[in-house]
Amino acid sequence: MAEELGSSASAPTTMSSSSSSSWAKTRSLWPSILRWIPTSVDHIIAAEKRLLSLVKTPYVVEQVNIGSGPPGSKIRWFRSTSDEPRFINTATFQSKEDSPTLVMVHGYAASQGFFFRNFDALANRFKVIAIDQLGWGGSSRPDFTCKSTEETEAWFIDSFEEWRKAKNLGSFILLGHSFGGYVAAKYALKHPEHVQHLILVGPAGFSSESESKSEWLAKFRETWKGAVLNHLWESNFTPQKVVRGLGPWGPDLVHRYTTARFGAYSTGEVLTEEESKLLSDYVYHTLAAKASGELCLKYIFSFGAFARMPLIQSASEWKVPTTFIYGFEDWMNYQGAQEARQRMKVPCEIIRVPQGGHFVFIDNPTGFHSAMFYACRRYISPKPENESLPEGLTFA
Repeated sequence: MAEELGSSASAPTTMSSSSSSSWAKTRSLWPSILRWIPTSVDHIIAAEKRLLSLVKTPYVVEQVNIGSGPPGSKIRWFRSTSDEPRFINTATFQSKEDSPTLVMVHGYAASQGFFFRNFDALANRFKVIAIDQLGWGGSSRPDFTCKSTEETEAWFIDSFEEWRKAKNLGSFILLGHSFGGYVAAKYALKHPEHVQHLILVGPAGFSSESESKSEWLAKFRETWKGAVLNHLWESNFTPQKVVRGLGPWGPDLVHRYTTARFGAYSTGEVLTEEESKLLSDYVYHTLAAKASGELCLKYIFSFGAFARMPLIQSASEWKVPTTFIYGFEDWMNYQGAQEARQRMKVPCEIIRVPQGGHFVFIDNPTGFHSAMFYACRRYISPKPENESLPEGLTFA
């Protein structure tokens, strides 16, 4: 099913004031547990629509069916009590004819709406398709039953490949942010024939704990605080569980974080009041919904966000031209990309964007777009007029 921006909404339901009052009174008598987490799938989709109302480019949202299977199936995302079809929530933005296709993959604890500040600019040069990874955002949230790093990687890589088949995409430019960068890179390693160019924005997963020689982490684990946090990590205690545990106070916590991160503590262009409100609402509903893809955390990373199967080990097998993009203030270390580049046998560039942190595409959208257009210059134009890096950006 697909919904086009601006399409007519369902007709509002009307009721008399007396019946409305009676309904409100009845709801107030419901057991509080039924309203402890004020969210639902409908809330996610509605919040997404409100956030994307800030985007001027027409778009279509669809739930792309990636198949179904019986309980106990060998396919990772069908190992549950349900044999219902799985869907990937997908937004496709109107573009000029013959524009190269750009597929955007979000990071951990995020979803495709995080790119709301980028869709208009990118749609001028690309056919932009943004997805919610399986188990996140408005996509299906099947039971997460993976028990190893290999199974967890397959959950994301194979479900993405089924999505590609369903969308009948041949080759495309693939962008992944943070954990989405890890997934995108692993996908490109397995299916290089479908990826024209790989763009990794503040990607996670390039270094392991042993390679980082992190003495401070070893010492921290020896403290009681470190031991507790390490135990929580290995128990798969996710940030989303905190949001759910706070119940009706969860939205306020998320709002405080969002306004602080992209307001007072922003490294670049702060969100407007409307952007902050809509993003906070959207983020809350995507975090508070049923746990699914979020449970990948302990299988992909060890405590301290070090990859259990780091990408640096596969750098020599890279078959796809790659561009790394980092904000100057990104907590992800670009030195991992520099080391990977030394081992790669394909073209590789590392671009740093000023006034940007880990969410550089929100902090400095203009600088991020310049980096994107430079990285994809040969796909946008057969004969790029300017080969020099745009002003303000730097190579690493």
